This record gives sequence, structure tokens and C-alpha cells, in this order.
Amino acid sequence: MMFHPLLRWSKQTSIVTQIVIGLVLGIALALIWPDAALRVELLGTLFISALKAVAPILVFVLVIAAISNQSPGQTGHLRPILGLYLVGTLTAAIVGVTASMLFPSTLVLQDAASGMAAPGGIGEVLVQLLKSAVANPVNALLNANYIGILVWAIAIGIALRKGADSTRQAMADLSSGITLIIQAVIRLAPLGIFGLVASTVATTGTQVLAGYVHLLAVLLGSMLFVALIVNPLIVWWQIRRNPYPLVWMCLRESGVTAFFTRSSAANIPVNLAIAKRLNLDENTYSVAIPLGATINMAGAAITISVLSLAAAHTVGIAVDMPTAILLCVVASVCACGASGVAGGSLLLIPLACSLFGISNDVAMQVVAIGFIIGVLQDSAETALNSSTDVLFTAAACMAQEQRQG
Repeated sequence: MMFHPLLRWSKQTSIVTQIVIGLVLGIALALIWPDAALRVELLGTLFISALKAVAPILVFVLVIAAISNQSPGQTGHLRPILGLYLVGTLTAAIVGVTASMLFPSTLVLQDAASGMAAPGGIGEVLVQLLKSAVANPVNALLNANYIGILVWAIAIGIALRKGADSTRQAMADLSSGITLIIQAVIRLAPLGIFGLVASTVATTGTQVLAGYVHLLAVLLGSMLFVALIVNPLIVWWQIRRNPYPLVWMCLRESGVTAFFTRSSAANIPVNLAIAKRLNLDENTYSVAIPLGATINMAGAAITISVLSLAAAHTVGIAVDMPTAILLCVVASVCACGASGVAGGSLLLIPLACSLFGISNDVAMQVVAIGFIIGVLQDSAETALNSSTDVLFTAAACMAQEQRQG
């Protein structure tokens, strides 16, 4: 009975608030009672282990469900908007990679350098990608070979598009079930972060927090650059007039709401109302905006690229330009498959890290750090993702009206 008030409080309090509490308590415990802080490291270890267990199956099932349930015959009139989604996500990944190169972040990880070896160049990376792509699918899942998982998921998803409706619906139901499991694991994030922060600060001191601040600054700076510079340029390219009135309106009315809800899916009604008020074509925006909440992920592309390069810099891997370009493409593809739950993009970081031969153990520690800074990072990411959905939909519809007029 004594746990009922605690469970009730957990259900009524946002995950963001709980993570902040876990972060503050972890730092306080490390400063006041270092020995006790080292003992709660188990909480962080269990949290990372849970993430490692669920992430491979998440990528596998989500990609299969997304591809198998596509309806290609219904998206012909959406091609201009889909093109903007693609350009926006890829450009965001490029911004994230460039910012990481200019302002490299290094993190404090446990045994970060063990078994790490820098790839010899783009040729070695591509050879390793090909080997990973044709790996046994069962082994790929067991060994967290994300490239192999992605390739097999795409192949199975394409094959199932010709399957029975009941089969595709079963994959969608399985995807929803896996998402519920992910949500349950993420609900444990405050405890995991409490253990991680307490043990890390007790071991290394408070200087570890400076690395988190630097990483967060690179992430938020990249997202602001995309929102205020890149996206307006893309909109101007479409409508050939001052884009900022439209950009500011989308950020104010869609971005602010998404920042606090931290869910692109939950913000769909807001974006639909904006599109209706702008007198856009209902047949277009009623499909484009829900679709954008799934595949238009500029913020997620930045998160994946920045954190993956932070892992590479931490273990001392030098990234050449061709490999960085390949990372942009991989980050864009990963972003389109990001889970709809808060923090979903973080679980795809190991896929991008596999480009550099970074072990799953190290990648998952970076994912855990992502949850620590996710108090602001995930909110800003969702705000960018969701506001861009209605922004690009409006730009494409306005451009079409101008051509017809």
C-alpha cells in the first residue's frame, strides 16, 4: 500500500520533471555521500541493459511495419512535400555533422576505448557496411548489428507489401506493442539517470557535467540554425518571397506547443488547424501533416549525427569527409524511422555508431547521456520536427497555387 502514492505521483508527473529530479538527486548524492553514489550504479547499468535489449527489435519491427503498410498509389500529389521533407532532413543532418566537426564534443564513458579501432577510410567503412548488410538476420538481432537489421527489415517490409491485409495489420499491431514496451523502459529513465549521474560524478567529479553542457549547446545551436536559417531558405526557394512571417507563425503556434508536449503525433491536431486557417488544400494537408509526423525528422537527424560523432570523438576515431557525408545519409534514414515516443531518436544512435565500428556498449552509454540532456534536447527536437511539418506543407501548397495562378 505504501507504494500507491508513489505510483500515483509517477503517473501524474511528466517524465521530464522526473528526469530533472533524478539528475539533481544523483548530483547531490555524489557530492554528499560518494560511497553511496557508487553503490547505486546498478540502477544505471540495468537501464542501459534494458535499452540494449529492446533497441534492436525496435528498429527491426518499426521499419518492417512502416514499409509494409505504405500505400504508394495514394502519395502522387504529395511528391513536392515529400521532396521538401527529404531535403530538410538531409540538410539538418549536414548541419549537425558540420557543427560536430567545428565544435567536437567528448564525453566521459566507462571503458570507452576498449576494442575501438578507427576505420582506414571510406573504403573500409563501405566494405564493413556490405559485410554487415548480408549478415544472418538472427545473428544481426543477437549481436545488435544495426546495418544488417535495417537491410533485412527493409527487405521483409517490401515483401510484405504484397501480403494480406491481415498480415500487414499484424505487423502494425506488433509495432504498437513494441512501442509500449519502449515507453515502459523510458519510464524507468529517471531511476537509470539517477544511478548513472551519481556514480559518474562520484568517480570523475563535476567536470563531467561540462561535457553535457557543451554537447547540449551543439545540439540546440544546430536546431536553431536549421529553424531560423536553413528552413527559411528552403521556403523562399519554394514561394520566392519573404519566408519569415510564415516561419515565425509556425514556430510560435506549432513549435511552442510541440516543445512542451514532446510528441509530434500529439501535435498533429494543432498543425491541421493551422493548415486549415491558412486555407491550404485539405486533401493534401490532411495526409501530408500526419505523414510528416512520421518521416519529417530534421531534429532527430541532428540528434543522431551529433551524438554519433560525439561517440567517435570520445573513443579517438578521426572521421574523414566521405565518411561524414555517409553519416549524413544514414542519420537521415535513421531519423525517418525514429520511434514516436519521447526519446525515440536516441535509440537509433547505435545504428549510426556502427559506421565507425563503435561497440554497442559504448553507443548505449551515449544513448543514456542523451536521456540526461533530453530534458531540453528532446523538447527542442520535437518542436523543430513538428513545426517543419506544417511549414513545408504550407510552402509546397502555396508554391502550387502560385504556379496555377
